[in-house]
Amino acid sequence: MKTNSNYNYKEIILWLEKKGVELYGIDFKIHDNDHTIISKLIAYFLKDKPTCVQFSIDLNKGIMLSGPVGCGKTSLMHLMKHLTSSTHKFAVKPCRDISFEFIKEGYEIIHKYSKSAPKIICFDDLGTENNLKYFGNECNVIAEILLSRYDLFISRKLQTHITTNLSASEIEETYGNRVRSRLRSSLNLIAFDKDAKDKR
Repeated sequence: MKTNSNYNYKEIILWLEKKGVELYGIDFKIHDNDHTIISKLIAYFLKDKPTCVQFSIDLNKGIMLSGPVGCGKTSLMHLMKHLTSSTHKFAVKPCRDISFEFIKEGYEIIHKYSKSAPKIICFDDLGTENNLKYFGNECNVIAEILLSRYDLFISRKLQTHITTNLSASEIEETYGNRVRSRLRSSLNLIAFDKDAKDKR
């Protein structure tokens, strides 16, 4: 695959594969049919503008990495942390963990992941958490966090990244039309083929 870049993407992919072996063991492998998706992620996280233009990626927005269970979304986002500059560092936070924090700490969790300490976060496995009750009140915690972070995207250009197995219609069904609309306008969609094999 040719890119309009001064970066050698083949070498970067080989380097990421070695880093993946360090992190996940000798069975880690980047498959040839995933190179295009990985190249899009590399272009975004290296802020390689010519290649991002080639892939229609908006560097002002975050990333939504979608695909079936086991295709490697979470592992790839952890690997991308090694490509980011100090000003674009991000944390990867499982949505299920946030829902468990909400059970313990209540509505402060919504502020924790949005307004109280705004930073770039990748919300991992969107859709694996459940609506939860805090003192009898049911709350879609992740939906509230995403709406708050959208406001910060508009006012402060704060980026959010997401990994998910959900389709666009499933996101709307789970989180509502407002969340789906805001995700569409604040995230670049990078998607594995729905038939991508489970690599676990």
